[in-house]
This record gives sequence, C-alpha cells and structure tokens, in this order.
Amino acid sequence: MDATADFLRPYLLPLTTNLPAPLVSAGHSLLGRKCYKTLLLDVSPSPPCLRLALSKTLGIGIITLSSVVKIPQILKLLTSQSSSGLSFLAYLLETVSYGVTLAYSARKGFPFSTYGETALIAAQDLVIGCLVLHFEGRDVAMAAFAAGVVGGVGALMGDKGPVDMGVLGTLQAGAGALGVASKVPQIWTVWRNGGTGQLSAFAVFTYLFGSLSRIFTTVQEVDDKLILYGFVAGFLLNAVLALQMLYYWRSPATASHAGEMGQKPKQVAMGTSTGASVKPKTPTTRRRG
Repeated sequence: MDATADFLRPYLLPLTTNLPAPLVSAGHSLLGRKCYKTLLLDVSPSPPCLRLALSKTLGIGIITLSSVVKIPQILKLLTSQSSSGLSFLAYLLETVSYGVTLAYSARKGFPFSTYGETALIAAQDLVIGCLVLHFEGRDVAMAAFAAGVVGGVGALMGDKGPVDMGVLGTLQAGAGALGVASKVPQIWTVWRNGGTGQLSAFAVFTYLFGSLSRIFTTVQEVDDKLILYGFVAGFLLNAVLALQMLYYWRSPATASHAGEMGQKPKQVAMGTSTGASVKPKTPTTRRRG
C-alpha cells in the first residue's frame, strides 16, 4: 500500500492541495484535521484514517439511499390502491423505534452521518403507515397515528422538554427491541400469505445493505452498545425478509416486481394487509427459478 501511495502521490498532491475552500471545510468536518492532513495533504494510507473515511462514505451513502428507499413502496401502494401483504403493526413499531433513536442520537451529539437516515426513514414509514390505514378504510386511525408520531417525536427532541436523557436512554433500549420486533409482523404476514404482496423488493434489499453498513459505521464512530446491538439484530431479521423475497418471488400471492425492474408488471390477485380476506395457508413450495 505504501508503494502505491508513493507512486500516486506526485499525481494526487496538485489536486488535493488545491481544493476549493468549501470542500476543505467539509473534509475537516467529516474526517477531522488530523485525518484530512494524513489522507489528502500527505497522501499517506493510515489504516485508522482509511477506516474513518470508509465509515463516513458509507454513512453518507446510507443517508442518500434512505431519502428514496421507501419511495418505490409508496408508489406501489398508490398505484395498486391496495395494502395487500403489508403489516401496519410493522410500520407502527418501526416508526416509533426510529423516532426514539433519532431523538436519542441527536441529543447525545452523535455525528449526523451515523443516524441521519432515521429521520428520513421515519418520515417515509409515517406516510406508508397512513396509506395502509387509508386503504383499509381506517381514516380516523390514520389521523391519530400521524398526530401521535409527530407529537411524540417533537416532545423527545427538545433538551428542555418533558423527557430527560435518563428516561430517553431507557426508551432507546426499548426502541432497539422495537426496531427488531418491527420486522417480525412483516415476516409473519409474508409467511401466512405465501407471498410478499405489495412489499417493495427495492426497499427490502436496500434495507439489508443499509443495516449491514450501519454495523460498520457504528463500530467505527459510536461507542454505544445499545445502538450497535440494535443494528446487528435488525440486520439478521432483514436477512430473513430478503430470503423470503427471493423464495416467494414467483408466488401467485406476490405482486410482480417487474415494475421496479423496468419491466411490464403482471396482474395479480389482491388481498388485505390484515389478512381478513386472505385465507391463511402454509408457505408455497414453489421455488425461485
């Protein structure tokens, strides 16, 4: 690695030493002055600084993906006018979990790159939860859900609010469990229906990548076991959901993912997200192929 750095240094230094002031400021903010100097001004491949740079890159990538991760799911709901295959309980638990984690991380002063996606995903979860309730004909519950989430997160965010850090830390421990538990109703709904319904493949696989990357960024930048254990457990259940997506890909109870892949979707039968009009059954034995 040192030999490669020695070879590249004469070519990189004219670029790295003449960056615009805004980029230099951003580099100092993300990497710190020491690692910025080591990596960009000295072009020295210091392992700790390389790991930090990778962690920051992954964190920014996760936040960027999180801004659109559930847009395909929202579009599938709006296009089909059905919430078949989606569990409202899963989105309720996940929204509460992310809301608490957002408040906890912000008030603890963690780097935004280690938790920024929680705000974006929580907002999208709120929209999806409202759509699921709307398509089930439960508009009063939809309004109560939206008001409860917005009011609750607002109360947790303020330093001078009704919840102190001691209580918020206890809530965060519970939020980690909620975040993990939020996957279970969706896994159960998929298994019960023998298909993934309107569940978005893009969201499932992006979540799997994001939760794995979050384990790395948390180890590198956040010394908090509550946060780390939550991401590890979440990754394991996201992996189960991703395996279900593959297993039931061609199931009759699965809405075609062709639209997400740029192909013409096929017509499928629709049920309800609660399973009221879907007869419970054992998982299909049809395999991907």
